[in-house]
Amino acid sequence: MSEQQTNTHIEDLNDLMRQRRENLAKLRELGIEPYPYSFPVTHYAKPLVETFVDGEKTDVAVAGRIMTIRNMGKAAFFHIQDSTGKIQIYLRKDDVGEATYKAFKYFDIGDIVGVHGFTFRTKTGEVSVHATKLEMLSKSLRPIPVAKEQEVNGEKVVYDAFSDKEQRYRMRYVDLIVNPHVREAFVKRAKLIQTIRDFLNSLNLLEVETPILQPVYGGASARPFTTHHNALDMKLFLRIANELYLKRLIVGGYDGVYEFAKVFRNEGMSRFHNPEFSMLEFYVAYKDYNWMMQTVESLFEKIAMAVNGTTIVKVGEHEVNLKAPYRKLTMAEAVKEYTGKEIEGKSEEELRATASELDLKLDPKIGSGKIIDEIFGEFVEPKLIQPTFITDYPIEMSPLTKKHRSKAGLVERFELIVAGKEVCNAYSELNDPIDQRERLEEQAALRERGDDEAMGVDEDFLRAIEFGMPPTAGIGIGIDRLTMLITGQESIRDVIFFPTMKPE
Repeated sequence: MSEQQTNTHIEDLNDLMRQRRENLAKLRELGIEPYPYSFPVTHYAKPLVETFVDGEKTDVAVAGRIMTIRNMGKAAFFHIQDSTGKIQIYLRKDDVGEATYKAFKYFDIGDIVGVHGFTFRTKTGEVSVHATKLEMLSKSLRPIPVAKEQEVNGEKVVYDAFSDKEQRYRMRYVDLIVNPHVREAFVKRAKLIQTIRDFLNSLNLLEVETPILQPVYGGASARPFTTHHNALDMKLFLRIANELYLKRLIVGGYDGVYEFAKVFRNEGMSRFHNPEFSMLEFYVAYKDYNWMMQTVESLFEKIAMAVNGTTIVKVGEHEVNLKAPYRKLTMAEAVKEYTGKEIEGKSEEELRATASELDLKLDPKIGSGKIIDEIFGEFVEPKLIQPTFITDYPIEMSPLTKKHRSKAGLVERFELIVAGKEVCNAYSELNDPIDQRERLEEQAALRERGDDEAMGVDEDFLRAIEFGMPPTAGIGIGIDRLTMLITGQESIRDVIFFPTMKPE
């Protein structure tokens, strides 16, 4: 669009907005309050249309946003849209009175109105409401970008759709008005979360809350957001995970706890990453990662059925089946299968050489664990489409995980990879306080080398597990990524109402 076209567009928009303010003034001159306090809604659009029976007349009070208007002299048709869908309204001067009908000419597309009337079917077959009373509930002062439809060669063509993704994310409220299908993903997200909550409650786990502002961040390898508390004159971090606090509660005697947490990581952004995201973590005493794998299979299958009514989900060009059981591969087996390279038992120098053979460039500051993670992320993870448990990670990659009971140098950890992306990460939790201190001190050394995603030493957490933490299984599940998977969305921004964006 040229600068001249842009300026013309702004001028046109301002003209439209001026016209709406004039209409607002006209309504007030007619004694109509454009912003009343309430309206007694009795029925909703979709159920009215779906349950309508010919010959029956149902008295209704419906409310919604005007999406179309067709004036026909002494009568008019318009559609309103509520939270369930659209329904047509038939407005006739003889029924609503001259004053109301005169005021209607100052109603605009986008206005929110209330209608009293009764249901009927028009001659064209459309279920509608015959209005007996019309009320303005909220005058819209900005025109909404309503798409126009036209039939061309027997096919429906949509014009002027509100489809620019950046604008849709910035003005989600407009997106939800003009693209009602967008709401469905968020309805499914809510159902997904409720299904998880019901599942965990059935296991007798307790839902808890832990601090967002933390004096020491930990529980994951990530860069934090930093803030300052003025009254205490201390640096605080927005949590990158809630793991260490939930484990403190297991130490305190709870057999199982869970939390739906907002977590924050000061990292890059992509269609799979938002700096603020939702994470579920839960911890269960006296269990291990084998139990957790079976639990995850059961949970994911239950979520798919509850939300979609099938275990098959469409992800891009792939159909993914979330029905248990899922394939299991150790990390070494997976790297060997997809690259032909052996990584088990290799030194840091040997791993760097392997990465070089694969033409993978590495940051010289990272250690063995990060090297393996880079190899796996580049050459293996994107190829794992069907649900696959990757198990038994090198100890360097997992500072909070219990050593493998039978494989030296490895830990009891798994990640579930679906459609080329990790959706959860779980451990047999490390509860040996001496081993845990050594691991965190190794992490601190990596930070000294320049790895700003390595963990620090949380002395209070170490003190907690010195009192004794039972054997425990724990897991973190990315709610946003899981919602993307279940709803078939391709960007994390499509499952977050208000994603983080650079200011306009």
